[in-house]
Amino acid sequence: MENFRKEILNKIKRIKALSQNGLSYSESHFDLERFEELDHLSDALFEMISGLAISDIRVALQKEDLYQTPKVDIRAVIFKDRKLLLVCEKSDHRWALPGGWADIGYSPSEVAVKEVQEEAGLVVKAERLLAVYDKRLHSHPESLLYVYKIFILCSLVGGEAQAGIDIEAVDFFEADALPELSVGRNTEAQILEMFTFLDAPDQPPYLD
Repeated sequence: MENFRKEILNKIKRIKALSQNGLSYSESHFDLERFEELDHLSDALFEMISGLAISDIRVALQKEDLYQTPKVDIRAVIFKDRKLLLVCEKSDHRWALPGGWADIGYSPSEVAVKEVQEEAGLVVKAERLLAVYDKRLHSHPESLLYVYKIFILCSLVGGEAQAGIDIEAVDFFEADALPELSVGRNTEAQILEMFTFLDAPDQPPYLD
């Protein structure tokens, strides 16, 4: 039943994306009316299935004058003495790899480096890609957005660990002593997958 519900939500997200693309590119007055109706219907269906307020849905899925594509979430993976760097988010008081939405004008590596500096006070160097996850295919909570997650291995260069504006605490954790995770940002399975690179540095990145 839960898998069926998730499949329905994914279909609604697809309708939402198609309706917004139609509103962005259609020139016919009649087509625009139909896409507008589809847009409102997808909001209503999402509200019914997910239990989220339609006002929140409309804020999260604002119309853009561009073709709708997945959002990109970039996370930095940093080890020290076989422990992994995590930051505690003020928003939910749970722990995650430092990172956030990709910024226009920054490469994925640059975003990873910037986020670590801002959230954890550390200077790092991006080394290699470890994973590209489709959030839909993993055990994250339901999301209004379609998201790809990029995990990038970084090495410590300098700086001193200190919490950024949106962060409560910064610390390193062993694989068998993880804190409560912010599962919207990263799951336990994903975190444990990152530890496998410690003993197999040449293994290929995880895909999907």
